[in-house]
This record gives sequence, structure tokens and C-alpha cells, in this order.
Amino acid sequence: MTDTTLTLSPLRASSGSEDGQSWLTSLADWTVSLMEIIGPVGAGVAIALENLFPPLPSEVVLPMAGLTASRGSFTLFEALLWTTVGSIVGAFMLYGLGRWLGAARLRSFAAKMPLLHPEDVDRTVAWFERHGGKAVFFGRMIPIFRSLISIPAGVAKMPTWRFGLLTGAGSLIWNTIFVLSGFLLGENWHIVEEYASILQYVVIAAVVIGVAWFLYARIRSLLASRNDAPASRTDA
Repeated sequence: MTDTTLTLSPLRASSGSEDGQSWLTSLADWTVSLMEIIGPVGAGVAIALENLFPPLPSEVVLPMAGLTASRGSFTLFEALLWTTVGSIVGAFMLYGLGRWLGAARLRSFAAKMPLLHPEDVDRTVAWFERHGGKAVFFGRMIPIFRSLISIPAGVAKMPTWRFGLLTGAGSLIWNTIFVLSGFLLGENWHIVEEYASILQYVVIAAVVIGVAWFLYARIRSLLASRNDAPASRTDA
């Protein structure tokens, strides 16, 4: 039996049998394995991937960094440093995607999509230019949005130094909360998993409601404009 297997066994024991373990527990096992193999850099790699693939929850990856640090594999400072570096690197990848897409490409895309208009892109960019700083900073502390907020920042061409500073500050706060929870809770890390799942479901529900409201308003506006058109021709 390898040292890594010995390290992972408490995770499986705390969450049930190996055959019945959740995908979050499997993710935790993989994250700890990565950190055991390449050290604190593994925590940074895992968080960078979490930024690129929002379904990977940082609320599980980060406590694993704290748990691994509590076992002496590396220090708490290294866990915080590398997870924050990983957050910034992943965020800049999506920021670069936003810069590459640009407002012009998105306007062209919106013009070809039903229920979307180029003006929607213009309004989004204008809003981001006014509130982008707060959106990036606080967005780093909201599941799913912590990744996606980097794309409109790139589209709006937020200065890279400002984006990096706000992303680093917001990420450090978020990462510290969850890394410390894993460090202090130790083998009871699954408590964080339970609350993290609830938080993520709340955010997903809010997104679904927001999208549904947008579609409802857009369809209602479209139907109203069609009803007004015959009346205008009759009056003429």
C-alpha cells in the first residue's frame, strides 16, 4: 500500500464506503493525491482548473489544501500562496478569452441569436465599465460567478493590473476562509462539503430564475412589438 493510499483512506472513511462515495469525495481524493505528489503547487493547479471548469467546486478543493497542510505535507502559508496564485492564473486565462472575443464579436453573435440583440452586449459592457471593480472583487467570492466574471472583464478591457489586483484580493479572502476551514476541521472536512453544496445550489437556482426572467421579459417585449405592428399599418 502506498503512502498516498494511506493518506486518502481517512477521506473515504469519513464519507462512507468507497463504492458509494460521492463525486465530490472522489474529487477530494484526487486533489489530495495531486498535492501529495507535487506539493503545494498541486493546490494551485487544482484551483486554476477550477477557475476554467466552474462545475469543479473550489469549496471542496480549498479545504483539501488546508487538510493536507494540517498533515504537514506543506505549510499553511504555502497553501494560501499557491491557491491564490492558481486563482489568478485561471482567472487571467478566462480574461484573455474575453479580450479575444471582444465586444464586436459578441455583438455579431447576439445579432444571430433569437431573443438577443447587439444592444444587450452594449448595455452589459457599459454596466461593467461602471461597476466592474466591485463585480470582479465580490464575484471572486460567489460560486460559478468567480470564474465567469473574468470573461466580461476581458470584453470590457479592464486594465490588466486592476483586474489582477482585484482578483488577487478577492481570491485571497475566499481562499483563506476555506483553506483555514480544512486546516482546522481536519478529517471532518466533509462538513464544509455539505454547506458548500447548499451554497452552490442556491447560486444555480438564482441563475436559473434570472435567465427565466430575462427570457420572459424578452418574449413579452417581442410579442408586444408584433401586436403593435398591424395597428400601426391600419392607422396609416
